[in-house]
Amino acid sequence: MDLINFRVGKKTISLKILDILLTERYEGNLTSLPNENPSFLGVKDYMGTPTPIFDLGLILNNQSSYETNQSLVELLQLREQDHKAWLAELELSVHNDVPFTKSRDPKQTDFGKWFYNFKTDNEDLKAILSRFEGPHDRLHSIADEVFNLCSKGKKDQALETLEKEKLTTFTKLIRLFESARDQIILDHKPIIVFTTEDGQQPHIGLLVDRVEDNIHCNESDIKPLHEMTNVGFDIDPQTKKMMKGLIKQGDNHSLVLDPSAIFRPEHLKGYEPVETEEYGLF
Repeated sequence: MDLINFRVGKKTISLKILDILLTERYEGNLTSLPNENPSFLGVKDYMGTPTPIFDLGLILNNQSSYETNQSLVELLQLREQDHKAWLAELELSVHNDVPFTKSRDPKQTDFGKWFYNFKTDNEDLKAILSRFEGPHDRLHSIADEVFNLCSKGKKDQALETLEKEKLTTFTKLIRLFESARDQIILDHKPIIVFTTEDGQQPHIGLLVDRVEDNIHCNESDIKPLHEMTNVGFDIDPQTKKMMKGLIKQGDNHSLVLDPSAIFRPEHLKGYEPVETEEYGLF
């Protein structure tokens, strides 16, 4: 059996090659229709056939990948503001000889607690995050350094040190926050996988994050449904209908889906297709 792996959030799903017509970059240009299913995004005409598009992120993770990414972007914005507030209080403390109340331990800040526990399989984002530790640690060590100088009556030197680090270490850290947010936004280029039941007509489209790879396996390699809960798949009734089993590849698991288990909404029967641009493979 030949399958193609797709990434959806932190999960990998597999579809039979024979169940796939093609993949297309998702541009958000869908026709909205009323529907009670939150994972139903809208309709896309495929060769004159109105095809419902479903968000696999919502189905499998209870949150779309777009929402997950936006939450991460917002978190990084908050942590950047934390550091701006941290430096502003440090400057105020040194200038006016008032107590400094912010944390001096980089691992005990809100960012530090998040940073040392956050994991991602986005290699580009991982590379950017790997550059945070040096300037982040250095920034928080400045407090001890400038207060030590102040205690020795060297306030002017303390202010010079603070200004220098503000222009170098702090500026570098802020740019890293900006780069991390940009990477998260730019890296997310979801695609629609048009599936089929008969090899010719589209059945539904599934929104995924990206194509991973091709694999070949035997039916005996697909593990039973009950083993999925042991590797982090929360199964609700709607999702359970789609699941055919689990494939283990080294330390990773791939979820085999049957897209025909998602039924086309009844109200599509009266939907009239409209002309759309020519489709191409990506």
